[in-house]
Amino acid sequence: MATKCRFIAEPKTAAIIGCPFSGGQPRPGVDKGPIHLVEAGLVKQITDLGWRVKFDGHHQFEDVDAASDPPVGILKNPRLVSRVTEAVAEAVGQHARNGELTVTLGGDHSLALGTVSGTLSAHPEACLIWIDAHADINTVETTESGNIHGMPISFLLGIGSQVSEFSWVKPLLKADRLVYIGLRDVDAGEKRILRENNIKAFSMHEVDKYGIGKVVEMALEHVNPRRDRPIHMSFDVDALDPSVAPSTGTPVRGGLTFREGHYICEAIYETGLLVGLDLMEVNPSLADATSVHQTVQVGCSLVRSALGETLL
Repeated sequence: MATKCRFIAEPKTAAIIGCPFSGGQPRPGVDKGPIHLVEAGLVKQITDLGWRVKFDGHHQFEDVDAASDPPVGILKNPRLVSRVTEAVAEAVGQHARNGELTVTLGGDHSLALGTVSGTLSAHPEACLIWIDAHADINTVETTESGNIHGMPISFLLGIGSQVSEFSWVKPLLKADRLVYIGLRDVDAGEKRILRENNIKAFSMHEVDKYGIGKVVEMALEHVNPRRDRPIHMSFDVDALDPSVAPSTGTPVRGGLTFREGHYICEAIYETGLLVGLDLMEVNPSLADATSVHQTVQVGCSLVRSALGETLL
């Protein structure tokens, strides 16, 4: 029997939001990720799963002249990242309020500032499941690089010093509604933040110890114990082992297997609670053509699994 999507209106509609954006980190090419995913046939693949699909083309982000976007402290491209993510938040929020499931294709993970903000504007009780090798919770005080793709969670939680350029971000995310799966490259300052805020995180150690089925069950039990809250899942492809998804900007060995990544998506779909999905950090410029094709295909496959594709 098909899973009923509790918070998605009938006929169920997936709104694809293509975000060719790379301003939250220094490596060029991640802005091409959504274009490759769509060109690989993702719209038809989702349609074939029984969804109506809205896709009006990729969002166009005009460049801000670097001279007019100086760093704030060491934060790089703060005005550009703020303006783009605010626009993404508005787009995601509008689709979510229409009862549509949002599928945001990145682009770098700073975009989650917008996607999660948009989801929470429509579903304030939502929880966040963050699948990533990295915690992305650095604050102004702890970031060593100034790359905002390593900081979105801190803004969403409202921790660390406030940055006026991001005053539009409302700290609607509660620490007990956030859970991580797949962590294995976490800065010392981030480890401290996770401990101090009592944030639940399942690193690859726990995946190895318990198996992915138990980890997903424990993660859901923590953020959604009664299975009544909407779920936003933000999936960075670098959560997967580089042997599975090589074409990404910050690969870290020892990651999720192909099946572990897909099981997470399948299990979240089975809850019937998914309202927002991000697929981030596919970078087609960072590997040979075979590796790019492999990573794009895996990205499409993860989205399909999160939208109801099954093995049988």
